[in-house]
Amino acid sequence: MTAKDIISKQLLQRIALDIARLLFGLDVDEAELVDTEIQRVEQRRADLVVKVRGADGVFLLHIEIQNDNQHEMPWRMLRYRTDIALAHPGLPIRQYLVYIGRPNLNMVDGLEEPGLSYRYQVLDMHAIDCERLLSQDNPDALVMAILCDFRGKPERVVVRHILERLRILLGENEARFRDYLVMLEILSTNRDLQQILQEEEAMLSQVKYSDLPSYGLGMQQGMQQGMQQGMQQGMQQGEAAVLLRQVKRKFGDDIAATYRDRIEKADTDTLLEWSDRILSAEQIEEIFR
Repeated sequence: MTAKDIISKQLLQRIALDIARLLFGLDVDEAELVDTEIQRVEQRRADLVVKVRGADGVFLLHIEIQNDNQHEMPWRMLRYRTDIALAHPGLPIRQYLVYIGRPNLNMVDGLEEPGLSYRYQVLDMHAIDCERLLSQDNPDALVMAILCDFRGKPERVVVRHILERLRILLGENEARFRDYLVMLEILSTNRDLQQILQEEEAMLSQVKYSDLPSYGLGMQQGMQQGMQQGMQQGMQQGEAAVLLRQVKRKFGDDIAATYRDRIEKADTDTLLEWSDRILSAEQIEEIFR
């Protein structure tokens, strides 16, 4: 059983609406989850199918998230479409394939055969400006950013930034924060980021969110002084604050004070390496060797 099978329908509907609005540019405001399990010789389930309503009308939205190039994908998409159409006759269907793989996209967007012309839309996440999503003070955009091409930024740095911003934006509303974490966990499986996400969640849970420098600086400063510079500064300061807090908890305030200056002056890559080491370190020297 996958994560998609056990989470609430409300969260799946929310994910579908966020993808439709933020990535596809669709004007929709309501979604109803549609069951797509088909029994033949094998069991098959489309990633996500919802019945949506909005300015664009009422239609079935089918979303597949793909992390590798599969040349048989057009035939799979066609099978999904026929199954959906047979189960819900009369409703228009819009199909989207969201590609998040590392290699360049080389899948086609349909089929042209004698007597057959079939098309669906392909969205290559390499073409999406990830920093645009990461810089928004919008929890929905931040969650969608987990699907982006990080453009060479360390995965742990980006995941930590997303979690910190969610914590700050949602404040003390634990119910909403947990909902967004669940959505993030579901989408992270498409990028094999579950382990990093779990580790960063554990670290963030030990940090008071108002202690993070980005609570009053970070991204706001980035919006004023330049998106890239502000995001990098916010990430570096957030990582330093998290690591310093961890050192305090594990080795005491006195030791943390000794290393404070070194931590605050370290660059992002160094802080990331030290953060990895603290998970297993028994002596302070093991971290800063």
